[in-house]
Amino acid sequence: MPTRYAGTPDERTALDAYIKLWRAAHAVEVAANRHLSDHGLTISQFGVLEALYHLGSLSQRQLADKILRSSGNLTMVIDNLERDGLVRRERDEQDRRVMNVHLTEEGHALVECVLPAHVSGIRDLFTVLTPEELGELAALSRKLGRALADREAEPPGADAGKRRRGR
Repeated sequence: MPTRYAGTPDERTALDAYIKLWRAAHAVEVAANRHLSDHGLTISQFGVLEALYHLGSLSQRQLADKILRSSGNLTMVIDNLERDGLVRRERDEQDRRVMNVHLTEEGHALVECVLPAHVSGIRDLFTVLTPEELGELAALSRKLGRALADREAEPPGADAGKRRRGR
C-alpha cells in the first residue's frame, strides 16, 4: 500500500520507497540474527566478533565505524564481551590514548561455531530473489549508500545546490 502522505508525487514515491526499504531491512535483520541469542550474543556483539575475526585487532573507534555503532554504545558492548572472555583490550603502544580490541581464543572459537550457520541463514533469506535481482539489489544499495556517505562528507550548505542540479 502506498503512503497516505498528501505531498507531491515525487515526495510520495520517495517516502513509499523509504518505508518499503526500512521494513525489508528490519525484517531481514531480525530473521538473519534471531539465532544469535542461542549463543548469548546481541547483533552488536556478533558484529564486533565477526569484524575482529576477519580483520584482526582494531581500535574501538575503528570497530564503531565498521559495525555502524556509536563509540558510547560500543564501550558497553566490548565491556560485556570482555567480561565473557571473548575479547581483550590493550593500549596501543604508539598512541596510549587508543585502546585496541583483540579476539581471544574463546572468541575465535565462538565465531567459527556461529558464522557458518549465520551465512547459511542469510543465503536462505535471499533465495526469494533471483541471482539477477540479488545483484540489482546489491548495486542499488551500494549506489544509495555511497551517495549518502558522499553527501555527509561535504561541507554544510554545499550539497543543496548539487542536489537541485541532479548531481
